[in-house]
Amino acid sequence: MDLEKINADLHLHGQFSSAVSADMVPSKIGEQAALKGLQLVGTADILNNRWMQMVKGQLAAESGNEGVFIHQNGTRFVLQTEIEDAMRVHHILLFPSLGKVQEVRERFASKCKDLDTEGRPKIHLNSAEIADIAISAGCLIGPSHAFTPWTAMYKEYDSLEECYGSNSKRISFIELGLSADTDMADRVSELNRVTFLSNSDAHSPWPNKMGREFTTLLMAEASFEELSKAIRREGGRRPTLNVKLNPKEGKYHRTRCMGCLTFFALGDAMRLRWRCPACGRPIKKGVLERIDELASSKEPLHPDHRPPCIHIIPLSEIIGLSLDMKNVYSAKVQEMWRLFIKRFGNEITVLTAAPISELEGVDKRTAEMIQLFREDKFSYIPGGAGEYGVPVPPGKEAKMKFWDGAKVVTTDINAIVDSKQRPLSEFF
Repeated sequence: MDLEKINADLHLHGQFSSAVSADMVPSKIGEQAALKGLQLVGTADILNNRWMQMVKGQLAAESGNEGVFIHQNGTRFVLQTEIEDAMRVHHILLFPSLGKVQEVRERFASKCKDLDTEGRPKIHLNSAEIADIAISAGCLIGPSHAFTPWTAMYKEYDSLEECYGSNSKRISFIELGLSADTDMADRVSELNRVTFLSNSDAHSPWPNKMGREFTTLLMAEASFEELSKAIRREGGRRPTLNVKLNPKEGKYHRTRCMGCLTFFALGDAMRLRWRCPACGRPIKKGVLERIDELASSKEPLHPDHRPPCIHIIPLSEIIGLSLDMKNVYSAKVQEMWRLFIKRFGNEITVLTAAPISELEGVDKRTAEMIQLFREDKFSYIPGGAGEYGVPVPPGKEAKMKFWDGAKVVTTDINAIVDSKQRPLSEFF
């Protein structure tokens, strides 16, 4: 059987989850996924009965492909949800069929008060108990955004075994999350055997959110069985590419004050007992610093099965940078976005594959900005404490605040890039 590369975003949320756009409905997800360049997406929130009825009403169950729904444009949906356990750790579940969704719902019902009121339900069981239920139903389960400081596995535990107990060897994937990438995660030796998934965790269907991270998988078709084989790397099926934001754009990449947004080195934050001396607010540990604690090596040790990992930036954001406009939903940015999609078919092609000379035929400034990004010429104000990081084109001034061990200092990012002094150099 011939295998094909399928772009998959396997972690979405529907409109019944907290802080999710009212536009996040199955038909709109399918419509926008095609414009992004995704062939397979998660249904989002499939344990919620109201959402399940929307999926059934707006999509078609694909004949001969159990557990997969299809949009009229050909976008396929695999049954998916995210749940929160009793320790506030989040997990992704992928289901083989609606029957198995119902089976898991029944097992969770007595342990959950918001199964049909919240898209991401809280299950009053620990991670190991949830894994028992999911695996016995034939589901795939793994930790969501595995390193983030509020609701991640490594927030609460130091290992897969500590989290999932006797089922830890049956966990076949982790989700990297926006604040980590392959180079960071492959410093943790226990993760060498698992597949890394890059997903958007999108709360709106627009292509600057959905598909901002995705995984390219080599599969025979977009089905649960093939997805399971690809994640487990069986029969030639496998991931071939992780596509991500630069982790410096993630909301929890670096250790930072939650009030004044000053950056701290890990040692300084610990000495200060996680309280900012400038404003008194808590300091939140960053993903990079958490990985430093877990790491068995200073440099990544990639296993042979690990695919390449590349960074992208949403097209509307890069158009905004080229036009010097902050609002990516402005009429001018969106008009330019539509011109690129009309010419090249989808956003992923524009960002990763289209020749710069052809992109210039739509807009020279945006083409130049895409080339700079592809060549890794951007700097970043890193994200942290719940604030997204900010990509900074070459030569553009941008200020950052650091704790230098005695006081807060404010420095232009261009000076920081060239700095050889602690703590500034630690951020680049």
